[in-house]
Amino acid sequence: MLIWENMITPRTVALTANNNTPYFFMWIDLKEGPLVIEVPPKVLGVIDDMWCRWVVDVGFLGVDKGEGGKYLFVPPGYEEEVPEGYIVVKPRTFGMYMFWRSFLNEKGDPKPQVHLIKQTARVYPFSRADKPPTLTFIDATDKPFCQVPPADYTFWEYLNEVVQEEPSNSLDTVTLGFFRSIGSKRGVPFAPDERMKAILREAAAVGHATARAITYRLREKDAYFYENSAWRSFFAGGYEFLDNGALILDAYVQNFFHVTGISPAEEQKMIGQGSQYAEAYVDADGRPFDGSKNYKLHLPPNIPVNNFWSAIIHDTQTRSQLQTDQHWPAVSSQDKNFRLNEDGSADVYFGPQPPAGKENNWIQTIPGKGWFIMLRLYGPLEPWFNKTWRPGEIELVK
Repeated sequence: MLIWENMITPRTVALTANNNTPYFFMWIDLKEGPLVIEVPPKVLGVIDDMWCRWVVDVGFLGVDKGEGGKYLFVPPGYEEEVPEGYIVVKPRTFGMYMFWRSFLNEKGDPKPQVHLIKQTARVYPFSRADKPPTLTFIDATDKPFCQVPPADYTFWEYLNEVVQEEPSNSLDTVTLGFFRSIGSKRGVPFAPDERMKAILREAAAVGHATARAITYRLREKDAYFYENSAWRSFFAGGYEFLDNGALILDAYVQNFFHVTGISPAEEQKMIGQGSQYAEAYVDADGRPFDGSKNYKLHLPPNIPVNNFWSAIIHDTQTRSQLQTDQHWPAVSSQDKNFRLNEDGSADVYFGPQPPAGKENNWIQTIPGKGWFIMLRLYGPLEPWFNKTWRPGEIELVK
C-alpha cells in the first residue's frame, strides 16, 4: 500500500490531489479469488472498479461508519458461500483501486492516525484469513510519482490491457463495440496496422484536446453553483452524470479528465460531515488565469465548515498541484500562519510575488503557465448547501 505520510506534494503528479490529509492508495486484483480488506478506523475512503465506477465507500461514509471493519471482495461470477462477520462486496470487475484519507489531530499532526492505520490495516487473500500476512507500506511522500494517463498511442495499448483482463459483461455492449471497431477485443491480439496506428495516434491527441476544452470551458449550466459565477461542481447529473437516464457526456468527460475516483458521497448533503468541492477556471471577467498576473479571492465571514477549508491551485497541463518554489501551492485554515481579517473573512492572493505583508495568505503562480483553483470544505455546514454563503469571484488585481 502506498502512503503519503506527510501529505501529497507537487512531486506526486496526480489528478487534483490535495495536501490536506495523508493519502493511502492500493491496487486490488481479484483474479486469484476473494480478498479481505480490514479497513482501519477513522478513515474516509472509496473503492472504484476498473471502468471508474463506484463500488463502495469505506470508513466514515461506509458501512463501518468509521469504526473499521472487514470487507470481503468477491470476484465476478463467484458463487460460493462466505461466513458471517464480513461486509460482502460484489464488484463487476477484477481490478479495482482503493484509496482512503486519514486526518490530522487537534495539533495538526498526521502521525498518530498514520500509526494507527499501519497497525490495523490489512489486505489479504480470503484463503489466508486464518493467518493474514503483514501489509507492507511504502511512503511515497517525497518520491517523484506520476498518475496522469498518456495522450498518445500508448493510451490504446493500456485500454486493450483492460479489455483483455476484465469480463466482457463488466461493460455495456455499445462501448465494447467501439473498442472492437479499432481491433481491441477480448481474447484477440491487438495488432493494428500502420494505417490504424496513425488514426489512433491522432485520435488520442484530438480526444485529449477535446477533453481539455470541455473541462476548462464547461457549458453544462447545471454544474455551476451560482448565476454568472465561475464556481462549479465536479458534477452535473449527480455522480453518475445522468439526465433522465441519459449520460451527460460533457459532464462525464470533464470529471474523469481532471479527477481521480468517484463516489456518491461527493454530492450528498451531509451537514458537518464529508467534504464539498468548488472549482474555478476563469476569473471574475471570464478570462483564464494567467500565471504572470495577480489575483485576489475573498471568502466572506463565517466560512461554513465544521472542520477546515483549503484552497489549492493546479496546473492546467497536468491537472495536478502546480510545481513552484512553495512546498505546496495552497493555503488552508489549518495553516498556523494564515491570517483572517478582523470580521472573520479571509483573503487569498495569487501571483508570481506576494503582496507586501500578505506572504502567509499567498499562493505562488508561474508566468507562462495556466492554473485553476479548487476550494475544499471539510465538514460543510448548512449555509454552503442553501447558498446563503458563497465564495467571492477571483478578481484580477490591476
